[in-house]
Amino acid sequence: MSVSKDWVIMSSSSTLLKKVRACRTCEKDLPLGPRPVLQYDSSATLLIVGQAPGRRVHESGRPFDDPSGVRLRQWLNVTEEEFYDPKRLAIVPMGFCYPGTGKSGDLPPRKECLQWREPLMEGLPNIQLTILLGQYAQRYHYPEHKGSLTDLVKQVDLDSSTIVPLPHPSPRNNRWLKQQPWFEEEFIPRLQHKLKAFF
Repeated sequence: MSVSKDWVIMSSSSTLLKKVRACRTCEKDLPLGPRPVLQYDSSATLLIVGQAPGRRVHESGRPFDDPSGVRLRQWLNVTEEEFYDPKRLAIVPMGFCYPGTGKSGDLPPRKECLQWREPLMEGLPNIQLTILLGQYAQRYHYPEHKGSLTDLVKQVDLDSSTIVPLPHPSPRNNRWLKQQPWFEEEFIPRLQHKLKAFF
């Protein structure tokens, strides 16, 4: 009896997900303890790369279960049911646990999480579009880019690009959104049109 390649990928992805969720590498350094939060299935065709869970997401264990998630779903023009379907949409942040709060917001994602990044990406062979939220995801995927977030978003060719950088949907970015009206008036409708193929 032969074993299909898809079954092997699905099985290994399930095992990997269990390992990530059981990770305790930073246990002594996390203010609320470890609780890795991600959404993952080898069938997903759309990937969202965020920063790290906030306190509210840490408490619920559900990605983007906060005001940032409400705005993100509005930007993507998707329902909660569509958004939380792991077979369509994977959510793999740069950091999996709430890192704590600093002087100007949440601390950066823990670098220890990078050990999981390559294996997790290998378990997502069907990804057709990746959405990057915030500076940490964008620095990882665009290490050569030295300009501003505004420049990076404006440079994207939505018709052909398979990677789309966005500002983080956090309320902390309200000022940026007010200063860049083109983003929600022009860019977001074009992104929503592109996403119709996924939903």
